[in-house]
Amino acid sequence: MKSAVEKLTETRTKLTIDVTFEELQPHIANAYKVLGERINVPGFRKGKVPTAMIEARLGRGAILDEAVNSALSDFYSQAKAEHNIIAIGRPNVDITELVDNEKLAFTVEVDVRPEITLPNFSEMTITVDDVVVDDTEVATQVDALRARFGTLTTVEKKVVTGDFVTIDLVATINGAPLDGGTANDISYEVGSNSMVEGLDEALIGLDKNESKRFEATLVGMPEGEKADVDVTVKAVKHRDLPELDDSFAKLASEFDTLAELRADVQTRLERMKQLEQGSHARDTLLEELIKSVTIPLPTNLIEEEVHAHLEGEGRLEDEAHRKEVTEQTTKQLTQEILLDTIVSAEDVAVNEQELSEYLFRAAARYQMTPDQFIKEVSEAGQIQTMVAEVGRAKALAGVLGRVKVVTKSGKVVDLEALRPAAPTVIDGADSADGADSAEETEE
Repeated sequence: MKSAVEKLTETRTKLTIDVTFEELQPHIANAYKVLGERINVPGFRKGKVPTAMIEARLGRGAILDEAVNSALSDFYSQAKAEHNIIAIGRPNVDITELVDNEKLAFTVEVDVRPEITLPNFSEMTITVDDVVVDDTEVATQVDALRARFGTLTTVEKKVVTGDFVTIDLVATINGAPLDGGTANDISYEVGSNSMVEGLDEALIGLDKNESKRFEATLVGMPEGEKADVDVTVKAVKHRDLPELDDSFAKLASEFDTLAELRADVQTRLERMKQLEQGSHARDTLLEELIKSVTIPLPTNLIEEEVHAHLEGEGRLEDEAHRKEVTEQTTKQLTQEILLDTIVSAEDVAVNEQELSEYLFRAAARYQMTPDQFIKEVSEAGQIQTMVAEVGRAKALAGVLGRVKVVTKSGKVVDLEALRPAAPTVIDGADSADGADSAEETEE
């Protein structure tokens, strides 16, 4: 096989490939075998039809077509490897010459990853926010913890923000109940805005056994369509909080005094913000690289992906959405080209443990078991995409270690010091949600 490469643009390449018939022969032999399985000839079992009879039945042209179609990807892959071409789009193949028993010639045009010049990472400096924890943040966390030890008392009063209520919900459209649109005896904190849009406003001012109807767009409903939701208050409860003193500290933590509890919360918040510095540094580095590095983009590849996206949504005529998707696609492709270049330059490899850890975390995000998630991504042919994602994250983390990171006040940030420790969950970081989070008493 002979091949030559021609650079059409910074992001598109043309390969010219010439193949001898001797090199094509294994594919021709396989073509006879494949086609022989497809035809029925009296007196012969399937797959046992002589080649001469197959050719007589189907014609030499059909044999050559099958052989060439199966051979193109093999010879194209060989040519890519020979010229170190990294394709990032679908190839356009054109058979320029096919002479039986002599030669096959074809060309391939394909979008390729452009060559870009990376900066000296050791000379880069990026700036992140200082770690500052004020008294208000500490107080907010302590109050959240305090709320977990509050008691709910049933009261006879109109609903106000901050109350807990027990409610029934019924959703209908044009008077017909929605499938799955009824829920009874739900405990809800008014003002949390954690359930249905418009629920908080509907509840405020209601008494026990009173109802109100409001409109809301529910999960799964088409955009712009609304359902009627009837909410009925079955009970109103007020939350009483424990006194903020040393006794509370002993009840809610391992500390003997409120001052010790507050100091621990302060330390934990500082740790969280230090970890956020690492994430901020990573994101800032990526932004700075995109600004400082010239990255040519294959416009036709972007157009193809945008078209496929809009076609899948049935929104080909929506120009405003087309602009939005084009911007997203351009940003994503820019990042991928940049990070893939770093992967190659840094010779980053992904091992099995790193891939497994990524898949396990992704499975948890999608609320699936690791086995279920791995099966789905495997069947969808997405494992290599996952490997690429892990490699990109690993490459960015690697070069971040060589970048100088400082705070706005000029303090140098030691990112390595943050790596060994995992994020710490602050006690009481989540506010109480419903009666399950507090002890309930009845008057």
